[in-house]
Parts: sequence; C-alpha cells; structure tokens
Amino acid sequence: MCYSKSDFPTNQVRRFLEPGPIVLVSSAWKGRRNIMTMGWHMVMGFSPSLVATYIWDENYSHELVRRSGECVINLPTVELLDTVVGIGNCSGAELDKFGHFGLDAVPGAHVGAPLIAQCHSSFECRLHDASQVRRHNLFIWEVVKAHVASRPKIPRTVHYRGDGQFMVAGDEASRRRLFKPEML
Repeated sequence: MCYSKSDFPTNQVRRFLEPGPIVLVSSAWKGRRNIMTMGWHMVMGFSPSLVATYIWDENYSHELVRRSGECVINLPTVELLDTVVGIGNCSGAELDKFGHFGLDAVPGAHVGAPLIAQCHSSFECRLHDASQVRRHNLFIWEVVKAHVASRPKIPRTVHYRGDGQFMVAGDEASRRRLFKPEML
C-alpha cells in the first residue's frame, strides 16, 4: 500500500513522533515534592538502563530534580487519564499534587523521590549525565530500581498526540519469530 501525502505543519509532527507513553515524574528535595506529567522521554541505553527526559527550566520540577539528582518515572494507565491531565494543568509550587489528586506517595528504596502507588510501574532514577541540562534541559537518568505490577502484564498506557488528544495502547502484535536472537 502506498499513501497519498500532503503538506503538514512541521510544528505539529510531534503528533506522529511522540516517543512513548505519558509518564508522571515525581521528585523531592528539601521537604518539597512534586509530580509532573511528561511525554518527552526516551530510552538511551539498556545496561546500565538509561532514560532521558526533557524538563523545561520554568517547570517547578526542574529545580527539584536538578538539585536532588533523583526522580521516579511512574507509568500511569488509562484509568488515571483525567488525573494525568489535571496534574499537567497545575503547578506544584501552588499545591501538593499528591494530596490534591488523592495519590499515595510510597518511599523509594534508593531515591528520596516518592513512587506513586496508583501507577502500574515506577522506576527510581539517579542523574547519570547532566551535560545537556543547562543547554537543552535534558536529564539523562540511570534507572537504579524498577517496580512493576504483575498484572496487567501489558498495561493500557496513554500516548499524547497533541491538541488534547490521546491514543490508548491497544492490541499487541508479536513478530518475535522474525527477530535474530541478538536483536531481541
């Protein structure tokens, strides 16, 4: 099948290229804590497990993660979609998002930032490389501890498409048989 294509605004290509599911990044520093909604993240390496996140320097979480050098990347499911949007629409400088949204903060095993109990998965992270923070607001984290629910095995995650629209992760399609073993 070939597609007929037309011009499209370049400032809207993110609707097709978002890197993955929406996550909630929790942070803490000197008695302050926050949660931010994030769509701009990417896997950078496997061993050690490295994940990069873009955190705008005007965002309240930026100072908390920069100063602490830690965060937790939490994976919400579709059931939390309205909460995810609500968290993104307010500032942690003005309210405690855990209390306001009824989320349970669970202490991390290796970092001071809390896990979110209502999320399917939580990944404790320490700053691995700060070389791109000042120039690009890009934090490169090492995942030092992963907490993943056993069920559901494949969570129904949400993916932001821009303009207030989300996709929900759907059917799984396996092509494992086509892969070389070293490429899995």
